Amino acid sequence: MTERTPLEPLQTPYRLPYLSNEQLDQLQTATMDILERTGVRFPSIKALKILADHGAIVNHETQIVRFPGEIVLKAMATVPRYFSMGAREPLYDLNLANGCTYFTTDGCGIETIDFESRLLRPSCKEDVGKMACIADYLPSIGFIWPMVSAQDHGITAPLHELDAAYNNSVKHIQSETVMGEAPARYAAEIATIIAGSKEEVRTRPPFSLVVCTIAPLIQDKEGIEGAMVLAEAGIPVGFLAMPTLGTTAPATLAGALAMGDAEIISAVVLMQMIAPGTPVFHSLMQAWADPSSGSYVSYPLDARGRYAPVEMAHHWGLPALGACYGTDSPETGTWQSAAEPALDPYMVGLTGAEIVTGMGLCHTYTRLYPEQLLMDADIYQRARHQLMTMDVNPETLALDTINAVGPGGHFLAQKHTRNHMRDSMKRAITHQVGPDGKYRDAREVAIEKTKWILENHHPEPLEESKQTELTHILASADHELGNI
Repeated sequence: MTERTPLEPLQTPYRLPYLSNEQLDQLQTATMDILERTGVRFPSIKALKILADHGAIVNHETQIVRFPGEIVLKAMATVPRYFSMGAREPLYDLNLANGCTYFTTDGCGIETIDFESRLLRPSCKEDVGKMACIADYLPSIGFIWPMVSAQDHGITAPLHELDAAYNNSVKHIQSETVMGEAPARYAAEIATIIAGSKEEVRTRPPFSLVVCTIAPLIQDKEGIEGAMVLAEAGIPVGFLAMPTLGTTAPATLAGALAMGDAEIISAVVLMQMIAPGTPVFHSLMQAWADPSSGSYVSYPLDARGRYAPVEMAHHWGLPALGACYGTDSPETGTWQSAAEPALDPYMVGLTGAEIVTGMGLCHTYTRLYPEQLLMDADIYQRARHQLMTMDVNPETLALDTINAVGPGGHFLAQKHTRNHMRDSMKRAITHQVGPDGKYRDAREVAIEKTKWILENHHPEPLEESKQTELTHILASADHELGNI
């Protein structure tokens, strides 16, 4: 078992407001208008009944639900501003009220560069486990998304991804692929096994879920019905809107943000109707349509909108899942793969997002180069240090040392230098020295470090009894859901 290293979240007293209070009020008023006048489609009979019973205006034929303002405000008043995300190892519990910003990996990639052969292939469950092990090792990763899909396990892949993650990490696991009532019940059962009891799940939930909405203004049937199951169990659920400017959303940023916000808030309202006070979070990740082709672009020249949704979430009184990384570059280690997300962790740290995705994938969130997680973590660490306050005190001012050296002297022989020099110079991945005394290629360093982690980092394994119970749950899921 590897010795545990504390997390290194972003933490800073600095804030850079992206939107004014007036703009935030305008966006929230627009969201309320969309909810009341236009409505959101809920293709779920169960959801429609609950919404109608609580005063929403439901057209059962079109499945479009309109929300009177008072219904929205009543539900939003029960939303907890903060909650905790538990982990197998309590050292890695995340208290969202402590002012830190915790990052996770990116998720749901479909292909990987093989760890050994370096050939491109479809991803599998073993890849999920290996990347969970690497993410478990990195102090920059606060919690874990399964980074790629377990395509060797068919319809129950999301549950097998949880199994692989829990067997290779002691951190909190958040899924973005568990969908549907039956899979959600199995996921809640897995969470109960990990936590030890249903009561502990509510207190320190080791699992949470992200559910994507469908732009424009539609809830996903399987997603929303799975979320309803988890809300009843007290498991945190976040809703992620992904409008694309010019195709599935207005071509203006404000319009796209207001529309995406309406999708999120409509789902949050439903969760509070089911279980008032259930933990929820808000996430909005807009993209752009290339006017020449209609293709999806996540990083145009002007990508400012990545930071506005964090402030919108906070204006509602919700925790925020911010968006970072996910370069459009088809390959890691390129100028594009570093330039596009370079400012992301720094900027999102200034907004005060509670949780943020997602390091480690390229080719617009679909392709895994194992070493990219190490390279993205390097960008993260640069931002973390930039956001720190400078330590100014008698020791760091070094006045006695400066006086002892005097004009024209040298500081290398000073005891003060010996005490502080190694801490003052923190080597980035770009400044690792080779045998020849020259700086090494950063990507080669990342590949070497990735291999070292897999060979030497051994997270505390699940207890044998829990492994056995997870195996039984997966077997039942495979049988019920038709995987075998």
